[in-house]
Amino acid sequence: MTRTPLPLLPPAPAAAPVSPYESYVYAYPHKTAYRRLPDRPALRELWAAEPQQALSLYLHVPFCEVRCGFCNLFTRIGAPGELTTAYLDALERQATAVRTALGPDARFASAAFGGGTPTFLTAGELARLCDIAELRMGADLRAVPLSVETSPSTATADRLAVLAERGATRISIGVQSFVASEARAAVRPQDPAEVTAALDRIRQSGVPVLNIDLIYGIDGQTEHSWRRSLDAALRWRPEELYLYPLYVRPLTGLGRKESAGPDPEWDAQRLRLYRHGRDHLLAAGYEQVSMRMFRRPATGAGPSPTAAVAPGPDGDHACQTDGMIGLGCGARSYTAALHYSFDYAVGMTRIRSLIDDYATRTVEDFSRVEFGWRMTGDEPRRRHLLQSVLQAAGMPVAEYRTRFGTAPADDFPAELAAFAARGWLDGTAGPDLLRLSPEGLAHSDALGPMLFSPGVRSRMAAYDLK
Repeated sequence: MTRTPLPLLPPAPAAAPVSPYESYVYAYPHKTAYRRLPDRPALRELWAAEPQQALSLYLHVPFCEVRCGFCNLFTRIGAPGELTTAYLDALERQATAVRTALGPDARFASAAFGGGTPTFLTAGELARLCDIAELRMGADLRAVPLSVETSPSTATADRLAVLAERGATRISIGVQSFVASEARAAVRPQDPAEVTAALDRIRQSGVPVLNIDLIYGIDGQTEHSWRRSLDAALRWRPEELYLYPLYVRPLTGLGRKESAGPDPEWDAQRLRLYRHGRDHLLAAGYEQVSMRMFRRPATGAGPSPTAAVAPGPDGDHACQTDGMIGLGCGARSYTAALHYSFDYAVGMTRIRSLIDDYATRTVEDFSRVEFGWRMTGDEPRRRHLLQSVLQAAGMPVAEYRTRFGTAPADDFPAELAAFAARGWLDGTAGPDLLRLSPEGLAHSDALGPMLFSPGVRSRMAAYDLK
């Protein structure tokens, strides 16, 4: 999947020209700002005063059959021996520790399985994953939205049948490109016939929401070839489409071959392809939810087909709200005061070591937090503004004022003035709504990093990539 490109160091707010592709802000702050917590706070203490009636649950599966050239997800290729069994055993022990730390009345409102590729697991292992969510954590998967990520080679009929039977409401598949030469250029090994068969099986499974991920900015891609991929995806009438700009990051397959430095020509290509894809999907009847997410409105009476979709690990599905429980070695969790996770890595050697370490941990090991970022000072304001303004609908100013007692312009006058000067704010929205213009949405990956605090920038700059 392509959901978590490692950010470059965000720039401080400035009037100078910036790349439209500084970094994909899918969560704030990024894990590169996390550090080891010497006091190792106990989960029971962290969650004691937190609201627990509508928690989000995320289970991380760190395995893939291959690692794409652009991917810097916390995942490894394959699982030798009994590693998947050992990992699920550890996941169950972590779930036991977390559920013990939560109050007896804790309830889950949504769930998601991500990775990696959750459907790397066999059908029987997927059933066990669901059991951990339900029997250990107490999430009723058939009653809440459940989103699951998959890939063309692992979206088999038996796996999809398990997910459908256990209540999955959304399947997200990373295709990236329907053009074989582009898939090869992105180091994305896949058989076009396998992609077609996988999409057919997903539609036949009965899971109500299909999301297809596509990438633009691949070497050799043109408006014509980009449109071929868009039209190929539209033939399945997906309820959602995510359009991702290609990023080249250190320690990835492409990152070992190419420079990740500024490239104005590539920026222009990506921006041109983004606009072409956006306009094509809007003309096809889709609505734009964010820079990346496009949704097909429901036809006829009743709610949107995505109204009940579970949150995924990117901002568009709001999986980064307070009250997030993440299980697995690459998952993160959120309380109002602390964001926490295990150690983070991109390089394959370090990832393998961290997965092996996770698989040996005891229930007691899982009862305390090791790495995190404390949400002090103005960090909650920055996070709320980031989560809200990067959505196409914008943010009601009254909503912000009710939560914080101030207006966004009171807290971030320089940043908002810079956005307005660049034409990134919608001047027709009126004083009660802070909303991006179409050009602002197009520059979401530049605008978001401008809201990072000096403390977060400093931590990210000092992070030793591994």
